[in-house]
Amino acid sequence: MNERTTPREDGELTGTSVGIVGGGFGGLSAAAHLAEAGADVTLYERRSEVGGVASRLERDGFRFDTGPSWYLMPETFERFFERFGRRPEDYYELVRLDPNYRVFWDDGDRADVPADPAAAAELFESYEPGAGEAFRRYLDDAEDAYEIGMGRFVVPGRSRVRDYLASDVVRSGRGLTLLGTLDDHAKKYVEHPKLRQLLEYTLVFLGGSPYNTPALYKLMSHVDFGLGVYYPQGGMYEGVEALAAVAREQGATIRTGTTVTGIEPGGDRVAVDTRPTEADEDRDGGERIVHDRVVCAVPPEYAERELLPAGATRRLHDRLPGTGDYWEGRTYGPSAYMCYLGVEGDVEPLEHHTLVLPTDWDPHFESIFKDPRWPDSPAFYVNVPSQTDPTVAPDGHETVVVLVPLAPGLDDTPERREAFRGKILDALHEHAGVDLRGRIVVEETACISEFASWFNKPHGSALGLAHTLTQTGPLRPGQRAPGLDRVYYAGGSANPGIGMPMCLLSGEHVADAIREDVGGGGVIERALPGR
Repeated sequence: MNERTTPREDGELTGTSVGIVGGGFGGLSAAAHLAEAGADVTLYERRSEVGGVASRLERDGFRFDTGPSWYLMPETFERFFERFGRRPEDYYELVRLDPNYRVFWDDGDRADVPADPAAAAELFESYEPGAGEAFRRYLDDAEDAYEIGMGRFVVPGRSRVRDYLASDVVRSGRGLTLLGTLDDHAKKYVEHPKLRQLLEYTLVFLGGSPYNTPALYKLMSHVDFGLGVYYPQGGMYEGVEALAAVAREQGATIRTGTTVTGIEPGGDRVAVDTRPTEADEDRDGGERIVHDRVVCAVPPEYAERELLPAGATRRLHDRLPGTGDYWEGRTYGPSAYMCYLGVEGDVEPLEHHTLVLPTDWDPHFESIFKDPRWPDSPAFYVNVPSQTDPTVAPDGHETVVVLVPLAPGLDDTPERREAFRGKILDALHEHAGVDLRGRIVVEETACISEFASWFNKPHGSALGLAHTLTQTGPLRPGQRAPGLDRVYYAGGSANPGIGMPMCLLSGEHVADAIREDVGGGGVIERALPGR
C-alpha cells in the first residue's frame, strides 16, 4: 500500500527527504511531525498494517488488540493531536474506566481499585491502619515527580548529558528521588505487601521490576490514580489508525508490505534498501531509495546489528577497554506469553483490566531478571475489552487476552507453551473463579519467538530496554545514532522510553533533532497541555 496526501510547501524542512523505518507509534509520530514541518516523508513498514506491536487481530467476529491495552496519560495524546489542530475525539470515542482494574490474589482475596483516589485511599486503609493517609501523601509525592519529570525532563526531550547541565534542570532534579528502588521508596509509606504491589505493578508498563527500577518512577502512580485509565471504543488500534491518518494528512507516504534490508549512510545522503515483504529473498525485486536523513523507528540494537554497516556507530562505551559489546550489557524488559481467546458465555467476575497476583511475587520477578526461567507461580494480566465495548465480540461471547510476563530469550517450544497454557488456565480458574476450558471458540497465541521474528525485538523482548537507572534519561539511546550523521532513533528503546505516550514524544523529539540539525529554526518550545 502506498498512501499520501499533498505535502506542505512552507515548512522548515521543505526540500528535505526523510525515510522512516518502522510504523509503530514512534515511527507514525515522527512521520506526522516531520511531514508537518515540510519534509518529504516516506515510512516503510514490513507488515501489511502499521502499528508494530500495537496491532489488531480479527477472527470470526472477535477483535483483539495484540499489544498495548491500557490507554494512559491522555494529556499526551491530546497534546499530539493539538499540534495538528485536531482532538482525539475527531478519531475515536474515549471512555474512562471505573474501577481502574480488579485484582485477584492467590490466597483468595480480591479488590477493585477505584478510579476515585479518595475511594482508593479507603481501600488502602482497609488493609492497614494509617495507609489511607499514607496513600494520599504518596500520590502527592508521585504527582510532584510527574510534574517535574514530564515538564522538565521528558517533554523537553533531554536525551544528552549536556541537556541536564542547565541551571533550571539542576534545580528541578533536586525534587526527584533518583536513588534507591521503587520498592525501597514504597516501603516508606506502606508495609502491607499487597498495598506495595498496588503501588508497584505499573512497572510492567516500563519493562522493569520494583527491585531494579529507580524510585523516580513513582510518578506512574499519578498516571494510574491521578490521570485515570481509559479505553478508546473499538479498541486500542483506533489510536494507531488515528496517528496514521494524521501523518497522511500532513503529507507523509506510508508504504506497508515493504521490508528494509539495509541502511547505508554515505556523505550527505542515506540509502535505504527495500524489497516487497512477500517477495522471494533470493530473487530480484529490491529497490534502493536515497534520503537526506533516516529515522530508525525499530529497536536500535536491530538497526545497528542488521541494517547499518557493521561498526558504523561509535559510542564512548566502545572506546573503553574491557567493556565488551554495548548491547550485550543491556537489561531488556520482559517478553510475554500471550493468549488471544474468543470465549462463549460470560467471564464474570473478570473486569476490563484484571490482575492475578501471587501474594509473594518476588519469585516471578527473579525468573525474569535474575534466574531466567518459566515461572512456577506467575503473576499475570487479563484484558476483557468486551466488558466495556460490545463491538469487539459476537453476541453471547467475550474477547479475552491473557498476558504473562516472561524472561526474554527463553526457549518457547510448542510443548513448553502448551504446558504453560494449562498452568495459566488452571490459575485463572482457581484464583479468579473463571473456567474458560470448553468455551474457547477462537484461540491464537504469541510468545518470545514471535516478538523476535515479527517485530525484530532483541531476545524476543516485548518491550525493549528496561527503565533501569543506567538506561534512563541521558543513559538511554538518544535521538541521534552515536557517531553517525543523518541517522536517528525513535520508539520504545530510545529516549524517553517504553509505552505509547513515550513513543509519541519520541517521534516529536526526533523531528526536533532533525530540524535542529538541518538548521531550520531549532527546537520548538514544549509544554504540557494547559501549562
